Amino acid sequence: MKIYAHRGYSGRYPENTMLAFQKAAETGCDGMELDVQLTKDGTVVVIHDEAVDRTTDGTGLVKDYTFEELRKLDAGTIKGGRYGFCPIPSFEEYCEWAGQYGFVTNVEIKTGVYYYEDIEEKTLELIRKYHLEDRVMFSSFNHLSLERMKELAPDIPRGALLEHAGLGNAGYYCSRFGYDFYHPGIKGLTENTVKNCRDHGIGVNVWTINDMESLENTYEWGCSGIFTNYPEICRSWVEKKADRRDKKVPERNFIWNAVRKHTAFCAGNFHRNDKNSDSYLTLWRRIAKV
Repeated sequence: MKIYAHRGYSGRYPENTMLAFQKAAETGCDGMELDVQLTKDGTVVVIHDEAVDRTTDGTGLVKDYTFEELRKLDAGTIKGGRYGFCPIPSFEEYCEWAGQYGFVTNVEIKTGVYYYEDIEEKTLELIRKYHLEDRVMFSSFNHLSLERMKELAPDIPRGALLEHAGLGNAGYYCSRFGYDFYHPGIKGLTENTVKNCRDHGIGVNVWTINDMESLENTYEWGCSGIFTNYPEICRSWVEKKADRRDKKVPERNFIWNAVRKHTAFCAGNFHRNDKNSDSYLTLWRRIAKV
């Protein structure tokens, strides 16, 4: 099961910033997930919301800012400013940086609320400029954007994003319209849906896996990948499971350095999704006994 860092290492660092992407890369995750939108002057930028209010110290819509104006906003404020000033990156900045790595980037085209003119073409132009065609996949809640990407770059994989309610017969839907992956939310996902997709040759990448129960379920159901705010935890757990499954014996050599490094900032954030929530340290101890 592949581990994709959701907006970078966003559980600890300011989401969709170069700092979050760099820290995620250091975990050895299989890929990144990010969101692209367009500024007033047509620059493709990496930010999740259509408005800047939640993630920066600014207000207003991304589409009403020039890129120069947007770069003055601090995306580090979402983590209390503890990491200093973190600007909103351009997608070109990300692509230039990602070229040194071999991981896959899931590029979510944010056209579900506001349809940016030519965002698909502009995004693809940058991917081609930095020769990342074989290291990206596209996703969107607006499936018309995926259809446009199919016209522009039919060889690049695409994943159909769905809200938590999901879609019945999702495997057939994706195969019928040429999507390579189904990207559902975890809340409404069932093992039968995963099986339906697999029976149609469709991979399933699930968002957003930040609790132990969801991690265990997606692994046991045979999902292709997960998007998580905590890539280091999930990667370590999956590797532990795979190692034990391959060797058929318990493996006690676990990453306690990671426990010490991360317990302080994340206690209680990654937990069982029930009233008996484990602390972060307890979670790591449970993983070590997998």
